[in-house]
Amino acid sequence: MNLLEMKNVKKSFGELEVLKDISLTVSDGEIVSIIGPSGSGKSTLLRCATLLERMDAGSLLYDGTVVCENDDTGKAVYADKKTLRAVKSVYGLVFQQFNLFPHWTVLQNVTDALVHVKKTPKKDAEDRGLQLLEKMGLRDRASAYPYQLSGGQQQRVAIARALALNPRVLFFDEPTSALDPELTQEVLKVIKSLKELHIAMVIVTHEMAFAKDISDQVIFMADGVIVEQGTAKEVFNSENARMKAFLGRYQGIL
Repeated sequence: MNLLEMKNVKKSFGELEVLKDISLTVSDGEIVSIIGPSGSGKSTLLRCATLLERMDAGSLLYDGTVVCENDDTGKAVYADKKTLRAVKSVYGLVFQQFNLFPHWTVLQNVTDALVHVKKTPKKDAEDRGLQLLEKMGLRDRASAYPYQLSGGQQQRVAIARALALNPRVLFFDEPTSALDPELTQEVLKVIKSLKELHIAMVIVTHEMAFAKDISDQVIFMADGVIVEQGTAKEVFNSENARMKAFLGRYQGIL
């Protein structure tokens, strides 16, 4: 059974059709990179998968649980609040801009959901938070505040926060787009290290060499549709003209 299944997803904002009949699946432990030009619908697809946006049409399932499916008129209808709440524990999301709470310490940022959503005892939550910060190389910054950290450190805190709830799939929406090249490599190295946890990852990225290296599956989107989909080797060696034109910008990197 697929961990994540999206079928015939459509999403518009007013007259602008952003997603046009998108379908994809993600298996347990699979790493999927979504690449493509800006404005192709990649981030919107992630927002639909994580319930930050509501699809207009199509179906969304997590581990066989129906999150939404079309009614008789072809419009997406969502499950009840209890089901949606349960499904949200399956995934974590790491944003472009970190989205840390500035008035909380690093440790509080990591443990808040454990304490207030999972009702984990504070001591247990802090132990878990410190373990994750250790993995991120940030245990010594547990009592620091976000403004005292570099962008790369803030993003590593955001990754620790997403991991705190033991998600089965982790979504990354351009996790390095706000970072300079040196910090970008720092964060990509951390993401690569997560492979050992055997959780699924769906990564929207402009880092082509990284996507080629880490991915089990690569999806190339353009103009709201999937143009190419397959293994990294298949996609990066594609003869599709749209794909070749896109990759032409990255000559010397790949």
